[in-house]
Amino acid sequence: MMNCVVIDDEPLAREGLKSYIDQIEYLNLVGEGSNPVELSNLLDKQKVDLIFLDIQMPILNGIDYLKMNKNLPIVIFTTAYPSYALDGYELDVLDYLLKPITFERFFQATNKAKDYHTLSRQSTDEATRTSDDFFFVKCSNKFEKIYYQNILYVEAMQNYSVIYTSEDKYMTLMSLKSVEDKLDSQRFLRVHKSYIVALDKVNSFENHELTILESKIPISRNYRKEVMDRVLGNKLW
Repeated sequence: MMNCVVIDDEPLAREGLKSYIDQIEYLNLVGEGSNPVELSNLLDKQKVDLIFLDIQMPILNGIDYLKMNKNLPIVIFTTAYPSYALDGYELDVLDYLLKPITFERFFQATNKAKDYHTLSRQSTDEATRTSDDFFFVKCSNKFEKIYYQNILYVEAMQNYSVIYTSEDKYMTLMSLKSVEDKLDSQRFLRVHKSYIVALDKVNSFENHELTILESKIPISRNYRKEVMDRVLGNKLW
């Protein structure tokens, strides 16, 4: 679903666009206005994904507004003047609808907007996932990259913590509590005063210990019930 707004100083033009929007299930009209000042107010109040923007309007025209505001949602120009088309494309406007606007042409433009919106969201999500997949820790005199998905467990050793992964182990001058605070509590669990484990890496467990690959990790009495609940959960047959 894309939240959209219609900005046009002609009431009949706004009504026409609103009637088209009502017929397209992936569009959700969240506001309308007669000039770019009203558009700014709408953008401040809510999330907007798509703007249908007229060019010739009182107070400020659409092109000048775009020149002053670079970080806008997707913009589709709606105008009765074809001479403005080049200006629109130079300002990275997604499409240009010439009045009177047919539903077929409107639907074509909004489909393009939907595809662009989907791709943009996928790119953003991918960038977020990529940046959140790993971290660096200082080990001796260098910084080591560790991927969260590779962590098996973490062990406290005096003033150090040792992070065991599927590839290697890394000793860092951090307390176990500091490591615990930085790990996702949905994926990692403290099972002992000296151990944190990756829940999805646990192969088996019994009363007082669990197994991750070949490693036996003790479970403190105080943590046993939570370990059972978190490891077994709804996976116990």
